[in-house]
Order: sequence, then C-alpha cells, then structure tokens
Amino acid sequence: MNMSTADMTNAPYRTIWNLSWPQILMMFFHLTIGLVDVWVASKLGREIQASMGMISQSLVFFMVIAVATANGAVAAISQSLGAGKNLRAKRYVGLCCILGAITGLVIFTAGYPFRNGILSILRVPGELRSIMEYFIQVFLFLVPIYYMLIITNAVFRAQKKVMMPLYSMIIVTTLNTIGDLGLGMGLWGFPDMGYMGLAWATFGSITAGALFNLAVLYRTGYLRRRCLAPLRWMKKAFPYLFKVAWPSGLMQLVWHSGYMVLYSITATLPENNIIALAGMTAGIRIESILFLPAFAFNMTASIIIGHYLGDGKPEEAKKFGFRILFLAIGFLSITALLLWQVIYPVTSIIAPEQVVLDEAVNYLYYNMLAIPFTLTTMIMAGALNGAGATLYNLFIFGITVWGCRLPLAYMLGHEIMHSATGIWMAMLISQGLQAAIIFYTFACRNWQKFSMIKKKNHKRIANA
Repeated sequence: MNMSTADMTNAPYRTIWNLSWPQILMMFFHLTIGLVDVWVASKLGREIQASMGMISQSLVFFMVIAVATANGAVAAISQSLGAGKNLRAKRYVGLCCILGAITGLVIFTAGYPFRNGILSILRVPGELRSIMEYFIQVFLFLVPIYYMLIITNAVFRAQKKVMMPLYSMIIVTTLNTIGDLGLGMGLWGFPDMGYMGLAWATFGSITAGALFNLAVLYRTGYLRRRCLAPLRWMKKAFPYLFKVAWPSGLMQLVWHSGYMVLYSITATLPENNIIALAGMTAGIRIESILFLPAFAFNMTASIIIGHYLGDGKPEEAKKFGFRILFLAIGFLSITALLLWQVIYPVTSIIAPEQVVLDEAVNYLYYNMLAIPFTLTTMIMAGALNGAGATLYNLFIFGITVWGCRLPLAYMLGHEIMHSATGIWMAMLISQGLQAAIIFYTFACRNWQKFSMIKKKNHKRIANA
C-alpha cells in the first residue's frame, strides 16, 4: 500500500480498512493456531490443556524484548517514511533485525539453564510439572527464531506492506495445524507423540514463517550488505529506538508478568483450581475471536500515527486515532453480540468437558462486558506506540495491572468469593479504569512530542 498521507486524508476510512483487513485476517490465522493447540490439548487431557495455557503465557513473557524492538521499529520506520527519508527507513530495518538476532540469542543463553526455576516461580501444580518441563525446554530453543518472526513482521507493517505478515501467518498456521494433528494425535501416518508433538509443531511452523520473512527481505534488498548502515550511523540512530523500546519492553514485562501472577492466583484458588485454569485457557482462546481483530486495529493505529507525525501533521494523526477507535468499537461490538448467541456451542469445541465449559463461559461473560474498555486501551496504546510515546503506556499499564487488577483479583478470588468469579470481576473493573486513563492521555496530553519531528515543529504540535 503506497498511499501518501495526503491520499490517506482524502479517504480516511478506506485507508483504515485497507490497512486493517489483512491484519484482521492475519490475526484470525493466529487465532486458529491457538484454537487448534487447545483443541488437540483438550483431547489429550485437562492437564495438557492447562499446561498449554501456562506455557503460552510464559513464552509471551520471553518475547518482551522482541515486541519492544518491534514497537520501536514501527515508530522509527513509519516516521522516517512519512518524512520521505527512505534511506533512514532502510537502515532502521537492518538495525532492528540485528538487534533481534542478538537479543534472542542472549535470552535463550540466559534462560535455558534456569528453566526449572522459572516453573517454580510460576508455582506449577505437581500434576503439570513433567509436561511443563518438556514444553519450556523446546520453546526456549524457539526464542531466537520467534524474535526474527516478530521483528520482521513489524518491519513490513511499518512500510504498510501488510500482506507480507499475512502470507507468513498462513504458512505458520498451515504447518502448525498439520503438526498438531499429525504429531499430537498420530494422524496421517505421523508418529503419535502426544504433548511433545504439540511442542515440535509450534517449533517447526514458527521457523518456517521466520525463514519466509527473511527471504522476502533479502530478495527486496533490505538485508543485503550494501543496505546495512555503518556503525557510526547505528550509534546515532540507536538512542531513539532505545527511547521507544525500553518503556515498551518494560510495559510488556509488567503486563505479561501480571498475567503470570494472575495465572498463579488462579492456580492457587482454594477450590477447583485446575478447572479454573483450564476454563481460563479455553476462555482466552474464544476471547481472541474479538481480541485479535482489536490488535489488528491497534497495529493500524501505530502505522498511521507514525506516518502522519513523520510528515509533520499531528492534527491529522490525532483525528485518525479517534476514527480507528470508533470504527473498531462499532465493528467488534456487533461481532461480540453475535458471538454471545452461540457462546456455549462455540466454546464446547475446545472445552468439551462440562465443568471446564461452564467456567470458560463464566470467564467470557465478564471479559465480553469489558470489550469497549479493552478496545479503547488497545487502540489508544497503538497510537501512542506509533508516536514513540511508550512511556505513557508503561505508567498506565503498570498502575492498573499491579495497583488494581492483581490485588483486587486476590482479594475477591481468595478472600471474599473463594472462586474464580472474583478474579474475572477484578479483570473487568481494572479494564474500565485502564481505558479511562489512556483515553484521557490521548485526548488531552502532548504525546506528539515523543516523535522524531524536528524541534521547530514542537511548538505547533503542542498547540494542536
């Protein structure tokens, strides 16, 4: 998609949709991966299903630096392209890929010797321990490869080449589905490896997606030696990337460690803790039907905001943020209402056991009520990422997750209601608070100052 900011202004909703629909489709493929994983795990036993949920959250925890670098890449590359600085954009592509390769290897090297200690921190129940030990061993080897997949997808998005991540995700989804059903359940003549097959299906599919992205970047000239910046340029360019990335990385750490603690709070409930964990895992997968399209709008907001700020048009950047929010709320509220009409039969696909099904629907009741809050948080956070204002996101998520959600979840779940319902209620309340704070920040604070716009424009931005 090679529209200029002037073209985008003339057709704002067409621009939003053209950038969003491939990413929505990409996120639905991503959802399919999770649904197939959980469905196959449910056929293998509730212990494996609960373990799949915990290890998926743990893997996301290891991805924080990759996501931080990806957010920095989107801000730096999109703003550079918006300003017409194509060479600077190409050099940022190379710098981000180099950083991804190095940090992925560092995370693997540092984390692998302490993998069993990580399981102890998660307070993994004894009946899940052996399964989790195998999962985390395989998934740690996957970390450097996963880093390259995340960062290269972000590079394509920043260039508005949103079809490339879609193609990559089609490859990942296809191979993961074949691997789950073949290696996990022994279909089509594959060896029946059980839960070990699920781990290797993930490893093989992610590797294929990352290799596809790298091949495209090489073919288009972005990973050739002549396109890589000299070390002197990297030293000057790195500070802005770091300024955007470190709050984003710390925010991801705050957010995902919060979810790990939430899993721990759920796992230590006085009654029905395994059922609650399995229900939460299944509920999150169904919730992703709405959550992942919202994430697509989040990425669209980052792209558009970055390009407009790079072009020195902060007023249009702000208008687009509100347009994306209102479009997303309308689109996904209708989707949520339709989904709720068939929530039991849909959820039963991945939670066939009745007690797990009931708890998954209980989880979904509270989290679907929070959809307007969740969308506001995600769209506004994406806009702030595109502007490089990740420091705001860090403070907002830190305050609401650790200052509200987790204490309230423990109090309601363990001390007052003695059930998982208290935890789900705490999630709803904290999401409402989070949405209110971030909406005020986007509407009233000077977040445009975090972009790479020249200083002479700062006064005009502040007045916008």
